[in-house]
Amino acid sequence: MRIVIADDEATTRRLLRALLSAAGHEVLEATDGEAAWALLQREGVSLLITDWLMPRLDGPGLIQRIRAAERPGYIYTILLTSRDSKRDLVAGLDGGADDYLTKPFHPDELRARVAIGARILALEASLREARDAFAFQASHDPLTGLLNRLAITSHVRAEIARANRSSYPLSLALLDIDYFKAINDQHGHLVGDQALCHVAATLSAAVRPYDWVGRWGGEEFLLVLASTTLDDAVAIAERLRAQLAASPLLLPSGKTLPLTVSIGVACTALPAAHDADPESLFQRADAALYAAKAAGRNRVHSYAGAGEGRGAGS
Repeated sequence: MRIVIADDEATTRRLLRALLSAAGHEVLEATDGEAAWALLQREGVSLLITDWLMPRLDGPGLIQRIRAAERPGYIYTILLTSRDSKRDLVAGLDGGADDYLTKPFHPDELRARVAIGARILALEASLREARDAFAFQASHDPLTGLLNRLAITSHVRAEIARANRSSYPLSLALLDIDYFKAINDQHGHLVGDQALCHVAATLSAAVRPYDWVGRWGGEEFLLVLASTTLDDAVAIAERLRAQLAASPLLLPSGKTLPLTVSIGVACTALPAAHDADPESLFQRADAALYAAKAAGRNRVHSYAGAGEGRGAGS
C-alpha cells in the first residue's frame, strides 16, 4: 500500500519510513501539510499519517481539506501527535481523522493501526465495486451489455434538453432484426441470443463515440444520434444496415446465418420544445420502422411527417 507521511521532523519521518517499508509499504514523505496535499493530488494514495503541528498547514487542517474535497476514493488518515489529552484526541477525530497515534509510539502499535486502516480501505473498495456493479446491472441489458430501455430513454431526455439549449438536431434510429422469430424457431433460442449479441457488438463498434446504443426490447435496438440531421441520420443508418447485411453470424457448425435489419429514423424539429417528451420522437421512429418493414424489410425509412416516410436501402 502507498502511504504518505507528513511531518516536519526528519527523525520521525525516517523512523516511520523504516517501519512502514519493512512492512512492505511504499512511503512518500512531505515536510508539511501543504506539501502533503500536493502529493495527494498527484499520487494515488489511500492512507495518510500526519503530524498535528506542522508549518503552513497543520494535520487537522490537512485532514479537513481532504474531507472537503470531492475525491473518487477514500483516504484513511492517522493523526500523529504528542498531545494525549482526551479533549485534543476527540477534537482530532471530530475533525475527520480516522485514528491517532501518540508520540512516542510503539512500532507494533503503528503496524496494528495501519493494518486496521488497510482492512477498512479494502472493505470500502469492495463496497464501491459492488455499488458500481449494481449500477451497471441496473442500467444495462444482461445479454448484450448495451444500455437497457430505461437507461437509453434517460439519455434521450438529456439529449433533447441539450438539443434545445444548443439548437442542434437530435435523431433516433430504431432497428429491428428481420425475421427474428424464424431464427429462433429454426435454430433455437441460443442462436437467437447469439444473433442479438452479434448485432449489439456490430452497432457498438460502428457508431460514433458520442452516440448512444441501447436494447429497446426483444430484437429491437435504439441509436441516439446527437447533433445529427435527418439526412445524416439516414446515411448513418444505411451504413449500419449494409454493414450488418455483409456480416453474417458464424454458427458453431461452421455455417453462416445471414442477418438483416429494418431501421426507422426520426429527428427533432428545431427548436425541439414540442419534443420535450421523448415519446413523440419514439413514436415517429417506430412509425418509420413499421414503414421499412412494410416495404419489404432490410431497408431504412425516415419519418417525414404527416404519416409519410422516405425509404433507402434494399
